[in-house]
Amino acid sequence: IKQNRIFDTIVFFGSARIKSKEDAEKSLLNAPKSISKPKRKHLEKDLEMSHYYESARELAYKLTRWSKNLKGKKARYIVTSGGGGGIMEAANRGAKEADGISMGLTISLPNENSGNQWISNDLDLKFHYFFMRKFWFIYLAKALIVWPGGFGTLDELMELLTLIQTQKIRKRVPIVLFGNTFWSKVINWNYLEDVGTISAKDLELFHFSDTVDDTFQYITSFIEKYQLKGPNF
Repeated sequence: IKQNRIFDTIVFFGSARIKSKEDAEKSLLNAPKSISKPKRKHLEKDLEMSHYYESARELAYKLTRWSKNLKGKKARYIVTSGGGGGIMEAANRGAKEADGISMGLTISLPNENSGNQWISNDLDLKFHYFFMRKFWFIYLAKALIVWPGGFGTLDELMELLTLIQTQKIRKRVPIVLFGNTFWSKVINWNYLEDVGTISAKDLELFHFSDTVDDTFQYITSFIEKYQLKGPNF
């Protein structure tokens, strides 16, 4: 990080299980005719969810091109992921396709390879402990996009929101929850407010989005307004 003079990152959180459209289509096309209904339904769901992969890839591409065009801002706002597959792969891939660098903060897990092929060679950083990995995610982050995911993604999101809510993090960081339908089904945010376990102000900590263009505009306008004078620590 120091060698590459990275002061700011744009973090992509999301499921490692979401496939690219190409891979999902191939799996469904090559499925045997005798495949069971539950397995076919699973493959069809993979294809349905693949638009999140493609959206993450496109957004990472656009953000990287935008970052590279900032005057005098070399290596600012670097796309960063957890370095695995799925949404993480899509983020690093999009940055690579924009001829930019990207970082992967990988975690050592049993029986699982870490570090996708799209991470910049010297920016595949390996961690053993989740808490240290999350520290570096948040310490450098100047924006975060959270895509559909499972336990790991939910853990990252909830710790982030807790740190901001309790003012352990004081920097202004835009947070986007991508996929309004997914997030409104997984967590009933309004119910949490209704029963008084969070406040109406807490719901202002994040922004829902369903499109790449809206997310790109929300993040870049926030950064340009509040952060471009220097690292926002």
